[in-house]
Amino acid sequence: MRVPHALAPHGLVTRRVLPLLLTAGFFYVVFRRIPYERLLAALGEADYARFLVFMIPNTVVYVAWDTLVLAVAVRWFHGPVRYRDLLPVRAASYIVSVLNTNAGRGALAVFVGRLLGRPFLQIGSTVIFLLLTEYTHLVAWATLGIVAFGSELTQPLLWVPPAVAGFWLLFFAYARAGRAYAPETPGGETAAASRLGRWLTAPWRGALLRTFRLAPPRRYVGIALLRAPMFFVSLCLHYLAAPAFGIAIPFGHMLTFLPVVFMVAALPVTVARVGTTQAAWLVLFGGIVPPDRLLAFSLATGLTFALTRALVGVFLLPFAYRDLMEPPQIAEPEQHRAVVAR
Repeated sequence: MRVPHALAPHGLVTRRVLPLLLTAGFFYVVFRRIPYERLLAALGEADYARFLVFMIPNTVVYVAWDTLVLAVAVRWFHGPVRYRDLLPVRAASYIVSVLNTNAGRGALAVFVGRLLGRPFLQIGSTVIFLLLTEYTHLVAWATLGIVAFGSELTQPLLWVPPAVAGFWLLFFAYARAGRAYAPETPGGETAAASRLGRWLTAPWRGALLRTFRLAPPRRYVGIALLRAPMFFVSLCLHYLAAPAFGIAIPFGHMLTFLPVVFMVAALPVTVARVGTTQAAWLVLFGGIVPPDRLLAFSLATGLTFALTRALVGVFLLPFAYRDLMEPPQIAEPEQHRAVVAR
């Protein structure tokens, strides 16, 4: 029993140091290709008035709409909640996510669980549900770009939509199997089949996958569709802000590859998402615009987005503190599970 304790600090240090090393490695590779003098020149020549006119509203719309998506999911799976109660709690989680995306997601589950008086793992299940549906919604937008503005550059991405569809088909099949074995197995089955079914579907009876167990297919589709306006606004604002750095990205190219950038940005492998996001911009857009200006634009968008979200969180933090210290007493309806499943 002493070995795990001895290894735990080492693993913790590794998880903390690895993102720093990856971020430093990214800048080392990039600045070998793009001299920092050119990057500084691109940053100095940018039209920040035009840039901020589009990027600050981008963050404000994101925060407001992201909270709406969260509120809808919480009402579906955990009971009634007011939007105005969730907004400061959601904004407070952005402060934590500035340096660590996973910590921000965990903080969101803690904050919402505290607000509603629900177990952490139950809310965590809904946070994971929102994350997976967000990826699926971004893949749908990228697919639209591939179909509408297809080119030789997008041909390698044609395998992504069928792969995602196959994943969800298997996921749904497993989900239905888990629901079938959630209660006691009927006496008509053999004991061996009963044990095998319960063993294969055991994860579905855990609290962390509660939301997936409750959600019918239309809930997945509903959340993905609800996110669509949020991404479309962000797509248009990025397209309009790019000329502030002296670059013009065709709208079709932006539609196809900006979802991929956002998916890469969601990976919690570097500090404050710096490195992976810029690498995605350079790989996907570097062939059509000057890389130094593109790098400056990607750094400015990422920094503005992170800091503006954090500032919104700081502004609303007193309201979140009040709600978390005196959370509303919300009782889950007795038939809530049945209502969600319909």
